[in-house]
Amino acid sequence: MSPKHIVFKKVSHDKSVTVYMAKRDFVDHCDFVDPVDGVILIDPLQLQGRKVYVMLSCTFRYGRQDMDVMGVAFRRDLFLVTRQVYPELQDKDTLTHTKIQKKLLQKLGDNAFPFFFEFPDNLPCSVTLQPGPLDVGKKCAVEFEVKAFCGENRDEKINKQSSVRLSIRKIQFSPALSDVAPVAETTFEFLMSENPLHVKMSLPKETFYHGEPVKVNVDITNSSSRNIKDISLSVEQVTNVVLYSNDKYVKSVAIEETEDTVPAGTSLRTDYTLFPVLAYNRERRGLALDGRLKHEDTNLASSSIVKQDVLMDVQGILVSYKVVLRMIACGTLTSSDVCVELPFKLMNPNPEPAKDR
Repeated sequence: MSPKHIVFKKVSHDKSVTVYMAKRDFVDHCDFVDPVDGVILIDPLQLQGRKVYVMLSCTFRYGRQDMDVMGVAFRRDLFLVTRQVYPELQDKDTLTHTKIQKKLLQKLGDNAFPFFFEFPDNLPCSVTLQPGPLDVGKKCAVEFEVKAFCGENRDEKINKQSSVRLSIRKIQFSPALSDVAPVAETTFEFLMSENPLHVKMSLPKETFYHGEPVKVNVDITNSSSRNIKDISLSVEQVTNVVLYSNDKYVKSVAIEETEDTVPAGTSLRTDYTLFPVLAYNRERRGLALDGRLKHEDTNLASSSIVKQDVLMDVQGILVSYKVVLRMIACGTLTSSDVCVELPFKLMNPNPEPAKDR
């Protein structure tokens, strides 16, 4: 094997099956998703005539693993497919293999068998909700897993000693950057004021990378008779939890409260900088984070990009972001809340294109 290639290996306790995979992150490119492929090495003596299966699953966990109410577990399989690997249903020499599979099959010998899965279009990416400081057990999350196991048939109870579970992730990277700068512009009219308040908010680009400051340009022209005060900006994470219903949770991940004012008949044009990063939000329960493997560090969840034709079929957790500008327009008798919103994307940059495997 070339030293440039990292191969993930996991062996069952009884050593009957071993799973080899070249990667554990699979990219959703919107128009297609990287297929899940690998190789399973079997020990015929340990199998004792049993068959070998491999399973790909996407699970939405919305409660602890040990929680069970009236026989109902707090988890739901969004996708589950199982295939028989051994005995072969199709001669492996007639199948199309990736380069890594070919090398593994040559290296491991006759007891190695390939497997291959494709994701459907309507699955979310790997996302987890940040637990509180006192929360224990499994997190609320969308999780993906490859499982290999032995048995007389695929439906019998899986023996943990003869099975292998390998967590994987479905992820998205930033699409090609657009030259269009997002702008939100609106006019507010007030009672007993002849002229309006005009507010314009813009961003230099549509997509920001994790860890990158978000620069916001604000242009306020106050032709009204009211005074503007308590100007604040925030980056809000909008998490849609889609299962039996569509529940929406909105949490601020960066806030800038200013002392700027715009008296009647004046204007204000300035830039503000917000820092929507996990480092400032580690104690915030319920924030959506990108899924992680084991104890790797992570970041705020990336914006979800879903094809319009499958949007209504997607279940799990979908995430979006927006900048929100708030202010108070103070009049002689009453005050009014003024709010302008501008959506944007927060994602990881697309790494260098991988060579054909």
